[in-house]
Amino acid sequence: MVQALISRGVDSELELADVDLGPTEPGHVRVSIRGAGVCHSDLSMINGVLAPSFPLILGHEATGVVTEVGEGVSRVRAGDHVVLNWSPPCRECWFCQQDEPWLCTTNEGIASVPRGKLADGTDTHLTLGVGGLAEEVLVTENAVIPVPAELPLAEAALLGCAVLTGVGAVRNNANVRPGQTVAVVGLGGVGLSVILGAKLAGAGRIVALDINEDKADLAKTAGATDFVVSDKAAPKAVRAVTEGRGVDVAFECVGRSAAIRTAWSSTRRGGRVVTLGLGARDDQVSFTGLELFHFGRTLSSSIYGTADPDKDVPVLAQAVLDGSLDLDALITHRIALADAPQAFDRLVRGDGGRSLVVFD
Repeated sequence: MVQALISRGVDSELELADVDLGPTEPGHVRVSIRGAGVCHSDLSMINGVLAPSFPLILGHEATGVVTEVGEGVSRVRAGDHVVLNWSPPCRECWFCQQDEPWLCTTNEGIASVPRGKLADGTDTHLTLGVGGLAEEVLVTENAVIPVPAELPLAEAALLGCAVLTGVGAVRNNANVRPGQTVAVVGLGGVGLSVILGAKLAGAGRIVALDINEDKADLAKTAGATDFVVSDKAAPKAVRAVTEGRGVDVAFECVGRSAAIRTAWSSTRRGGRVVTLGLGARDDQVSFTGLELFHFGRTLSSSIYGTADPDKDVPVLAQAVLDGSLDLDALITHRIALADAPQAFDRLVRGDGGRSLVVFD
């Protein structure tokens, strides 16, 4: 039995429970968790935006040490340090064959998978196939990515979701060039990672936007040059610091129609808008035909940073080791598993950056 943070249904109280994950089957890897981030996608699992099965073991952004491998596993062995991949590609479907593993059909629409049992025999399910807010996970071989042993392991959990998503969007979607101007709407873990990515890319001006003024210092620490309160007047304020034009690229990291409109209106003619936030299906965004034509902007989404985690996570790990990527800039709370419910409360309020659950 291992302890895990579970939800029994939409808007239910989160609780710690003992879970039996079962034996290590062929092709599977057992990992002792060292660090796990509390991500907004986890919140979407329990507030009704997504529709997982319950009881649900929460968490998908995690790292740990391999303790056991099943028959046939060749990617890792016991003792290896790994980042978990919540969207492992099959490498065989049409999208994978087109070098678009972030669109792999084997992961499309999957919010949870069954694995494990509670002490009373009730079947449990894993968030995005991981269930990382637990002392231990049991995942398929393609869901682990080896990383160097010298990498700070707990903090490296953020490479598995927030950082890969944010930095990936900067590199793979927007292709931000040195000297370009960038706006980032929403300063949770992903938004702060976008700032880190824009800084790495050499952006000339990075304007951070959030409804919470308390995040100004957090944004500046990550590399933002300006902070703007995200309200109806925000696009005008962004244009004021970009010679009246608006930014070259705006990233929306909230998943709400109002935030998408803010990003859109903060972008110059001919600029690009990239959405990273996971929105609700009934929250519609509207544009007039005239503005689409006149402004010549492009609007696209970034799923998992439009990245190939097997290739991109090791690159990000090296950036951490050489000091060019500072994961500490994203973390505002280091907590124990028992304190994770309070981290979800902070997500609801929009307080702080990433909460990192650290396991001894």
